[in-house]
Amino acid sequence: MALLNFRKKSTGAAPASPAVEAFLDGYSIEVMPRTAEKVADFRGLLPSGTRVYIAHIEGTPIEDMVATAKRVAAEGYPVMPHFPARIIKDADTLNDWIARYQGEAGVDQALLLAGGVASPHGNFHSSMQLLETGLFDKAGFKRLHVAGHPEGNKDIDPDGSDKNVADALRWKQKFSETTDADMALATQFAFDADPIIAWADALKEAGISIPVHIGIAGPAKLQTLIKFAIACGVGPSLKVLQKRAMDVTKLLLPYEPTDVVAKLANHKAANPDFNIERVHFFPLGGIKTNAKWAIANGGSTAAPVDPSKTPE
Repeated sequence: MALLNFRKKSTGAAPASPAVEAFLDGYSIEVMPRTAEKVADFRGLLPSGTRVYIAHIEGTPIEDMVATAKRVAAEGYPVMPHFPARIIKDADTLNDWIARYQGEAGVDQALLLAGGVASPHGNFHSSMQLLETGLFDKAGFKRLHVAGHPEGNKDIDPDGSDKNVADALRWKQKFSETTDADMALATQFAFDADPIIAWADALKEAGISIPVHIGIAGPAKLQTLIKFAIACGVGPSLKVLQKRAMDVTKLLLPYEPTDVVAKLANHKAANPDFNIERVHFFPLGGIKTNAKWAIANGGSTAAPVDPSKTPE
């Protein structure tokens, strides 16, 4: 089976596979303030209850982040903003961000991660340090997600091993047993189901019981995927994309995550205790494009709140 599913044009909505429909139920999606501005009304794209992560890129003012959270929450969606440790100066800044999100947008959940910054701006360099402050528990946050890396992370393990990532996961597992918040691992995107399945099974064997929300790249051009794979350090997947890019006949063809989602969904259907709990979409080809793919493939579970607001 091909790792990437390319096709020249959409064949239109097909009847949803029961396994895929169940697997996409409760999916989440990631936006940024500038990409959210391009969506007139999320209710025309996303099902009720869709968790919307708001990515915090270095240089984005906290005011823009909070305004986006407020806008998305007002349309009825639970919001999960990123808290990148390396761009948060100190505990006072962290406390201020938490208070702003809560006070202005009613936020009670967060994704904590180190952040893609080489040099910390202040006292924090890891999500574990943010958790150790106790500020999220003090504020009564109900859900805290932390990063997962199915293909490893060379920023954390420069030697190519998974030692530091594994140590961090064990720490987060212990923390999950003491916090009142529900926790999950929100992962980086990957393109091949087999390594994802092997990684998830290895977590369980290592005693990591935190549920996995697996990162999936939404429909996009191959060039776009390569750009993001390089930026995010997705090593094995980048090699796959580069190999595909050698074929100029495929360079302009769109990618859709149909194959990887179907294989993971079928594995989940056959193994109900499989620890991947949800799908988390990175809409690399656009929020509208991603949502429309989910609608076409997810059946009733992916139907938007108000189809009359669905953009053309």
